Amino acid sequence: MKSIESLNVTRGARWEAKAAQYRPMLRDQNLPADFARDLQSIFFSENPSKFFFILRTEHMVVEADSNVQDIMERLQTYRNRLTFVFEGYQYQLGDFNLKAGRAVLNGESIRGIVLEVEYLPVSSIEKSRTLLQEFVELWQDVISKHSLNGKISHLEPPFGSYLLSDTYSWQHTAVQYTNMMTHFLSQRS
Repeated sequence: MKSIESLNVTRGARWEAKAAQYRPMLRDQNLPADFARDLQSIFFSENPSKFFFILRTEHMVVEADSNVQDIMERLQTYRNRLTFVFEGYQYQLGDFNLKAGRAVLNGESIRGIVLEVEYLPVSSIEKSRTLLQEFVELWQDVISKHSLNGKISHLEPPFGSYLLSDTYSWQHTAVQYTNMMTHFLSQRS
């Protein structure tokens, strides 16, 4: 964040996303499994009326009203296994919107740093891909010049397997953040 703030950026509001991984609550192990076994959810502070579920095995993104979480708790069909909180600040740098922050697992330990980059004039993923990759490469140079440790790892979310359109949406963002959660979990030691 120091490298971001050292440039001519406008610091905006705080942002937060809460992602959770759920495990089904099986009362009878002999019943057929007609439920999602790999269920993840995400809630964005910038879009408080919506709640997103990612069914990874089925490659589906489901958008629901934000009160669906209360319904899940009452039905007791799934148990929250773990929670990631992504939080930080937004920055405006010309035509780019940056979200920089940290990823915290179960409120205890920082698992990683998050940098989300959006090129505002173009909403097509394919048309902006090269430009965003070049931006991230330039950003890596900025980090190196400030003698800061760390390397930016680009995570390519599997948008194609979810059959999402080329126009970026909240569903893309949901897949992107749950993909980061899965990545950070795979880095656990």
